[in-house]
Parts: sequence; C-alpha cells; structure tokens
Amino acid sequence: MAFEGLSEKLQDLFKNLRSKGTLTEADVNKAMREVKLALLEADVNFKVVKKFVANVKEKCLGEDVLASLTPGQQVIKIVDEELTQLMGGTVSKLTYSSSGFTVYLLAGLQGTGKTTTAGKLALYLKNEGKKPMLAACDVHRPAAIDQLEIVGEKVGVPVYTERGEERAEVVALNAKKKAEHDGYNILIVDTSGRLHVDQELMDELIRVRDAVEPHETLLVIDALTGQDAVTAASAFNEAVNVDGIILTKLDGDTRGGAALSVREVTGKPIKFVGM
Repeated sequence: MAFEGLSEKLQDLFKNLRSKGTLTEADVNKAMREVKLALLEADVNFKVVKKFVANVKEKCLGEDVLASLTPGQQVIKIVDEELTQLMGGTVSKLTYSSSGFTVYLLAGLQGTGKTTTAGKLALYLKNEGKKPMLAACDVHRPAAIDQLEIVGEKVGVPVYTERGEERAEVVALNAKKKAEHDGYNILIVDTSGRLHVDQELMDELIRVRDAVEPHETLLVIDALTGQDAVTAASAFNEAVNVDGIILTKLDGDTRGGAALSVREVTGKPIKFVGM
C-alpha cells in the first residue's frame, strides 16, 4: 500500500524521539535529516521535501518545543500536522454546477487509468443519486470507445459515442447536448491521452474544454509514475488549469510520494484516490 515504506521509517524515527527526555538542536537536525531521507526514498519531489523540512525544522526549534516536558511528542505532532497540510489539510469534494447540469472533464496521460476512473466516478455519482452519462472522446486510441462502453455497461451508465468522428470537441459537444436533452444531470468526458506530454494533446484538450465548458477539470495521475507525475501535473495544470486530482493505482506502490508532490506542486486538491 502507498506510504507503507514512509510510515515504517517515520515510526522508527518517532520511537527514538519519544525515548529522549530532552531534545537539543542537534537532535532536531538529525531527526530532520532522517525525515528528509525518508521522504526522498518515498519518491517525494526534492523541492517539496526541501520546503517541507524547512517548515518543520523552524517550528521544531522553537522554545516551546525544546523547553517542553515532552519535546519528542511535540516534534511528532508538528511532523504529523505538516504532512496533513501537505496533502491538503481538509477533505475536498466534487462540486456541482448551480445550473443543475454538471460536466466533469477527465484529463491525463495514456495508461493512467482515465477510462476506468470515468466508470468508477460514474458509479459513485449514480450511488449519490445523480444521473450520469459518459462521453467517449478518446478518438485516437484503438478500442478506447469499446473499453468505455464495457465500463459503462458494468456500472449501468449510458455511453455517448460517435464512431468515425475524429474531432473530440465535436463528440464532446454533441454528448453534452444529448445528455441535457435526455434528462441526465452529469456528463463525464473521457479524453485522449499520450505516452508523454505534447502540444497536440494539450491543443485537443483545450478545444474539448472550450466546447463543453466543464464545471471541473479533473486530472488523473498514476501514483506509480513518481516524479513523472509531477512533470505531467504541472504541464496539464498550466495548459487547462485543473480543478482537482484523482490519483490511481495507489495500492500498487509502497512509496506514494507522487501523492504528496502533486498536491504541493499544483496547489490543487486530491479529490479521489483509486485502488
């Protein structure tokens, strides 16, 4: 599971801190070096680690901490609070359009699990009492439409398709019209991905976004990709200004550093994690 390795290392560190009756600045510096190493080994972005450790260290070296009766406990509390803040601090939920009809645009690289996530999101919203429709706007990947249709059938949600139409923005706009006309109140748009960030992908995504005017653009990130996730997240956010992040495959890596990095680098909340 994600964060397993990081958790174990921090537990060992905290055990040592608890055993000390008093703490010196040297003790804190040593502890922060270990925290830094643990975060880097968990694949957290170096700049994120540097900023995190500096914030924690500043708070830990305050008189209130070093002079307290339980300085070790105080340091642990500070690390815990800062890690929580790094992940966003609070739960961030999906928002809905005040018009009564909401469009969610899913973006991301190929292989991140966008199509599967579209189905999971549709099922989640269906269980919340919403009436969702899926739109198959990946017009490039072979069998992408078939895959979304299979996913849609499994969760009992209709899928709008236009086989043969090569303009994703046209499919997306027609899907929006169809969904509204037929009384659906949610449209989830599944878009094309690439193996890497390129201008063609971004240009198409911008056209789709402009066509359907989504209430939220959700970036789907593969937690297994580590530092590449940070690069991709930054590029997508710069191009289309994402509203939230969905991290997939979070049960497939013991490091989980992408989760901490992406939230900090983009400043955007993690809305869901996929298992």
